Amino acid sequence: MSINRIFITFGIFLAFSLVVPYQGWSQLAPYTGGAKPKPGTHAPIITQAFAVDKGYYGTIWRIYIEAEDPDGDMLKIAAVVDQAGYGHYPTDWIFLRSKNQKYLKGYLQWNTFSSKASYLREWTEITLRVSVIDKALNESNVVVFPFTFETGVRDYGSVKPSAPFDQGEVPRLGYIHIDLFEPTQMGNNGGSFD
Repeated sequence: MSINRIFITFGIFLAFSLVVPYQGWSQLAPYTGGAKPKPGTHAPIITQAFAVDKGYYGTIWRIYIEAEDPDGDMLKIAAVVDQAGYGHYPTDWIFLRSKNQKYLKGYLQWNTFSSKASYLREWTEITLRVSVIDKALNESNVVVFPFTFETGVRDYGSVKPSAPFDQGEVPRLGYIHIDLFEPTQMGNNGGSFD
């Protein structure tokens, strides 16, 4: 086998490994959202959003959203996470109560401590993408929330959300259930070399 053929074969394998995600083929296309609604329907719209952009590992992160749907048939919220050094996590779904199908204002709660990672490195960055899906499977605009895990940040509880989330009681819409991984712990029994 010639050296050129070896380099070409290696290049093909390398390119293929960069394109195919570790979680499976269904994750190949990025989660874009905001496609044209089906005829005779309207897509939900996220009108306001707020979340802090840093906190310590284990932070109870509140992601505030306000959304409306002219058809009154919002069904669920999609939460998608990408983590620098790890990649793309499967989508987490938060189903909405019937009272929230036309209009909602509230927060998603994510307890960031993970059962799969005893720690995350300082400055670990994640990106959370949130959108709303209706019963006709129309997707709203996608709101992107960057977050960095840092120690020594000011008290998370003292950060007040911006308007309209700073007025009155804001209800919890549901929980995000995504367990983060620490890439340096993968493949060695969580850090143990036994």
